[in-house]
Order: sequence, then structure tokens, then C-alpha cells
Amino acid sequence: MGEKTRNRKKASFLQRTNQYLGFLVNGMEVSILIFCVAALATLLIVNVFARTFFQSIYFAEEVSTFLLIALTFSGLSYGARKAKHIRMTAFLDAMPSKIVKPFIIIISFVNAVVLAIMAWFSYRYLIHAMSMGHMTAALMVPKWTFYVIIPLGFLLACIQYIRTVIKNFAEKDPWWSPDQKSEYEEEQIKGGEI
Repeated sequence: MGEKTRNRKKASFLQRTNQYLGFLVNGMEVSILIFCVAALATLLIVNVFARTFFQSIYFAEEVSTFLLIALTFSGLSYGARKAKHIRMTAFLDAMPSKIVKPFIIIISFVNAVVLAIMAWFSYRYLIHAMSMGHMTAALMVPKWTFYVIIPLGFLLACIQYIRTVIKNFAEKDPWWSPDQKSEYEEEQIKGGEI
């Protein structure tokens, strides 16, 4: 078997693995984001009407805090997938195109490692919060339930950066993220460009 055939099979396996992983992670993050935005908007609108005409919903602040935490940490993964996080590209723009891809791989790998470390420490914090037994004031639920999304968000973002590394090994051109080939690439939306 030739070297090209082995490289194609390797790339094909990496591409299939990356697509499957992307399908799972993207489904989770989009579901969380949609639910949180819809629930937060509904809760806040209903609370405004309730406060104006009746009595304020006693648990609105706690639930909206939880939803904002969930939005923030699931949005972390979404931003990594869409290459929307702040990054310094001046050095990469000045480099020869042949070494841009290795730098993107290194940067993505370092990001994945840092996010994995943050996921680990946030998980340890979650375990510590569970042992404390603190309850929320209004709902009287364990406070740690608000923190479950934090290690999950870091882990999902870590997976997105690992997917970026895989995408760059599997594809010829450099990719900023699993879904974004170039920083200047036009994003497509149904019906046209933005």
C-alpha cells in the first residue's frame, strides 16, 4: 500500500472522528444556548409583568443567575468553535504562510491544555462546593447545582480546540477553528452572506 493511500485513510479517519465529535459537542452547546436564552428572556419578561401588576417572582434572580452562568460557559465552547475569541493575529499575518498552520496547531493545543486544566480545577471546586452543603436562599436547592456547567463548558471548549488541531492535521489549509477556515472568511447564512 502506498504512502498516499495511508495518508488518505489517516486523514479520512481524522475527518470522520472530528465530524462525529463536532456533531455531539455542537448539539450539546446549541441546545444549552437556545434553552438558556429562551428561558432567561421568558423569565425576565414574566417577572417584569409580575412585578408591575402583582408581586415579583421570588426565585427570578437565582434562576437568571444560573442561566447567565450556563450561557457564559456554553458560549465559551461556541466561541471556540466559530473562532470568535479575541486573539492576536498580527504575528501570524506577518509570518510566511508555510509556518502559520504549525503555529495555529501549537496555539490550539496550548488552549486545549489550559482549558483542560481549568476544567479540572473547576471540577475540584464543584466537588468542594458539594461538600459544603450550601443552599440557595430562594429555591433552597444546593448551590453547587449552579456550578455544574462550569467544568462542562471548559471541557467542551477544550474539545473544540482539540478538534481544531485534528482539523489542521486532516486538511491541507490552515483552519482557525473546526468551523472557520480563515479569519477573513465570509460566514454563510441561509439565503445569503453576512
